[in-house]
Amino acid sequence: MASAFLSIVKKLIRKGNLKLTLANGERHMIGDGTGDLVVVRVADEEAEKLIRRDPTLKLGEMYMEGRFILEHGSIYDFLEMVKQNTTNEIFDIPMAALLISRIALQQLKSRLPVNRNKRNVAHHYDLSERLFELFLDQDWQYSCAYYDPPGISLEEAQVAKKRHIAAKLLLEPNQRVLEIGSGWGGMGMYLAEAAPGLDVTGITLSEEQLKISRERSKQRGLADRVRFELQDYRTMTGQKFDRIVSVGMFEHVGIGNFDKYFKKVHALLADDGVMVLHSIARPKPSFATNAFIEKYIFPQGYIPSIGETIPAIEKAGLLVRDVEVLPLHYAQTLRHWRERFVVNKAAAVALYDERFFRMWEFYLAGSEIGFRWDELFVMQIQISKNQFSTPDNRNYIAQNEAKLKEFEATRPPLEKVIL
Repeated sequence: MASAFLSIVKKLIRKGNLKLTLANGERHMIGDGTGDLVVVRVADEEAEKLIRRDPTLKLGEMYMEGRFILEHGSIYDFLEMVKQNTTNEIFDIPMAALLISRIALQQLKSRLPVNRNKRNVAHHYDLSERLFELFLDQDWQYSCAYYDPPGISLEEAQVAKKRHIAAKLLLEPNQRVLEIGSGWGGMGMYLAEAAPGLDVTGITLSEEQLKISRERSKQRGLADRVRFELQDYRTMTGQKFDRIVSVGMFEHVGIGNFDKYFKKVHALLADDGVMVLHSIARPKPSFATNAFIEKYIFPQGYIPSIGETIPAIEKAGLLVRDVEVLPLHYAQTLRHWRERFVVNKAAAVALYDERFFRMWEFYLAGSEIGFRWDELFVMQIQISKNQFSTPDNRNYIAQNEAKLKEFEATRPPLEKVIL
């Protein structure tokens, strides 16, 4: 078994500097010796067999269980080395068959009529709020930050993200705003304070996020203008909103539900309304989510391509008014999150355990790899029902951002939520 595992590693990694210790004690130098040294030890032969047969899932699992051990360097360093060798990636017939079966199963799940949305959301977002405090900014923004200008801090970049989205929403006084997937309330509160008289409704399926966002709104004196509800967007009826925003939620809709999602947007958006959709995206369809992410992090999630998203918007009778691609901004966000999470390892282990810490470290590292090496990006799509709802140029974005910076300069600082 050791020889089979060693053989596939040598075929995969041609560039780099890897020192590998097998379960039987053999040590091998692999790669061309370039780059920083990464030292890995595999604890047992069963782990070697599992990784060999199903690396997409089992590498992460063996790292979680402490059976794939980094003795020098980090799991990010190892994954980066692998991605630098993707042209040499080896897929045999059993691995290809496993991939095809996973694609078929995920495609089927995404089309099932059974509503598992609340359960899937709870799997990730109903974890302890103290976990997210270990690595998020003070506003609990759990989506891609906007590093404009480059080199700003995570906190500054998250404010820039909210500002950029708000500028595209073309906010006006006394509008009704819907946020689909309201998180811990930061975006809704920012919008409500940015324009006078705004009436904001944020909906979520996470009971933990609902509790915290309601308390945050109350503490800032916004409870009369910013309401958060435990609500599935699919069952909303009888209301029209001047503005709709959705940040980091579309990835959870599922490829089989894109048409339904935008039909509901059409039903909820006023005739002269504007929506901004902010979502992770990929350069081309993949048909399935990474097996580790699907099993442990975001069940039944799916990262769409722009080409998969636009037809559903058009089919729903909506107009695409603007599309912007934000490359590498999420890689920088994830780097900041991972570094903060690792620094706070002891606190994360105290909350859960070592296995959980390694699971989340692998998730954050693997996600950063996706944006740095697999060409993932963030898309922002501005949507309306008629062509006169938005200007005929993009100059207004910078102009609105300048006004929002003036608002931010006088905005009261955010305070830690007290539950």
